[in-house]
This record gives sequence, structure tokens and C-alpha cells, in this order.
Amino acid sequence: MMIENMLEARKLPHLLMGRDGKMITDRAQWPARRQEIMDLLAGEVYGCTPPTPAEIHAAVEEEQRAFGGKAMQRRIRISFDTPGGVYSFPYTLLTPRDAQKAPAFVSVNFKPDIPHAYLPAEEIIDRGFALAALYYQDVTSDNAQMDGIAAMYLVDENCGWGKIGMWAFAASRVMDDLQHRPEIDEKRVCITGHSRLGKTALWCGAQDERFSMVISNASGCSGAALARGNKGERVKNITDVFPFWFCGNYRKWADKEAEMPFDQHMLLALTAPRKLYVSSADEDAWADPENEFLSCVAAGPAWKLLGGSGFITENEMPGTDMPLHQGDIGHHIRKGTHFYSRTDWGYQMAFREKHGV
Repeated sequence: MMIENMLEARKLPHLLMGRDGKMITDRAQWPARRQEIMDLLAGEVYGCTPPTPAEIHAAVEEEQRAFGGKAMQRRIRISFDTPGGVYSFPYTLLTPRDAQKAPAFVSVNFKPDIPHAYLPAEEIIDRGFALAALYYQDVTSDNAQMDGIAAMYLVDENCGWGKIGMWAFAASRVMDDLQHRPEIDEKRVCITGHSRLGKTALWCGAQDERFSMVISNASGCSGAALARGNKGERVKNITDVFPFWFCGNYRKWADKEAEMPFDQHMLLALTAPRKLYVSSADEDAWADPENEFLSCVAAGPAWKLLGGSGFITENEMPGTDMPLHQGDIGHHIRKGTHFYSRTDWGYQMAFREKHGV
């Protein structure tokens, strides 16, 4: 089936139609529409993020050479004031040795180890990129416990932020620190994550426009994949098992995706006009590669409205390991299962190098 027909069958809410029912036709109208989408997703999916701290403090706790002396590795602790008192968390910064203004990745990770199966740190350094690695459970646990940063704020049961919002907030505090480090090119910092942390990367990049690029790897339901017509995980599945990732309001959309006033192409569009990359695996049916691809297509008009190229593809699904790197939105579907592989990282780094972001 042609892409146009596949999208038409999903009956998506119109990306460029404001709440007043009027079409957005001029780039000057986009900021207001963007804020409408942001407010909608905050109130109905991810929860409302607290205000940015007035200032952060960053202390280097440990510094050493790594990977045979090719890189400097620093353990940095960030602290800032919250309503519940001073809160702090660590992250690890790897930079090519003697780097000046290196482009960087902020990677929200499932493990504290560097490297690990999802994080080929040496390959990243060898390509000339710096790496800021944030272990997500150093911020707050991946369960319903209100610990870590979750204990520092009062959370409204309906629209208070969920754990995805908390991890995203912490990633932006890492960005706060990177902005002042001479070894980092603060204009070329990309946020990335896999699976639930791919959802985190998308929400972080939507809110924090300092990131020059946003990468979602296999983020699926409530991430890059459209909810309408989803062939894998659905809103009911995810809110039954992981309600703490989201605000309380999201549960009301279980089995009611067709009635939602939003869909995930709107989340992707919040990255415009910056670069976006969405990657999937052909055997990862639960994340629904088809609906991730269609979400990229449906988000593309936001870039075109702003004078960009959007998503450049043929009028059909691409095959495996056929990366699409021409437009503002990069994409690939690789062979295999739910994983953040070196193949994924390689395609994504190639896209960054091609576009200089």
C-alpha cells in the first residue's frame, strides 16, 4: 500500500491546524502552534515539567585517561536547588583527547557501565564525538517509587510529570553543564536514547531546543510510533504496566487512540527545524517500525513550513539497511530485534557527519 493511503487510513489529527480550526500556512504562526502541541502532550501524556533551575553546580569527582589514552573520562556531579532541597546526580563525560569544540552525544542509558552493549563508546570517540552518558536510575528508579528527583517535587495525580519527564529533565541539566565546557561544541549536541529512553530523548529534545539533533532508537508506543493503527504495543498495554512513565491523564486514552486530539507525529514535529533521526529494527514488531516510519512522514510538513526539506523518501516503505539521510529527518530500519546496535550508531553518526550537526 502506498504511504499516502496508509496515512489516510489512520485519520491523524492535523499537525498544522490550530485549536481554532485554522490552518497554519506561515512560519511566523509556528511558535504558537508549537506551544499548543507542547501543552497538549504535557497535559495528556508526559506531564508538566517543573521550571528550569536558576543555576546548576557541576563538580568533577574523578578524571582519568581512557581507551589507551585516546580519551579523557570525567565523572561529574550536577547539583541544583529544588522545592525539596538540593538535589544531585552524576554523569560521565568522555571527550577525545585534547578535544576543542567536539560535537557531542548526550546518551540516556540503561546501564552505568561504559562501554556496554548499547553504548559503543570507543567507536564514538574514534569518530571525533564526545559522549555524555547519563544512567537513568541515577536520577530516579524505573518503577512507581517516588525516589531520587521524584521526591523533590509535588506531583499532581493527573498532569504531574512521569518518570520519562524526570529523565528528560536530568538530560537537560547535563546540557546545562556542557554549554560551558570548552572541549564541547555547544551548538552541536545531540540527545539520544533507546526504547523507553528513546521516548525520553524525544520529549527532552522537544522541550530543550539547545539540542541540535534528537535521536529515537526503537522508541515505539508513546515515542516515535503513531498510536492510530499501531500493530504493536498500544496505550492500554503501556499504561497498564508502566503508568509511572506518564502523567495520570494518559490512561484515559487506553483503547481510545482514535479519539485522541494528538498523535506521535506531533511529538516528532517539535524537533523542527533541527535534525531528527528515527531508527527501528525489522523484527521489532512491538515497537512497530511501520508506524515509526509513517510518523516521520506525517511530521515532515513542520520542517517544510519552516523552509526545510522535511522527510525525503519514496512513496513506499524502505527496505532493511537502506538508510534515508537526505532530508532533515534521518531514518533506517536494520535487520534484527529490539536493540541499540553498533549498526544503529554507525548510521546515526554518518547522518550527523553528513549534515554537520
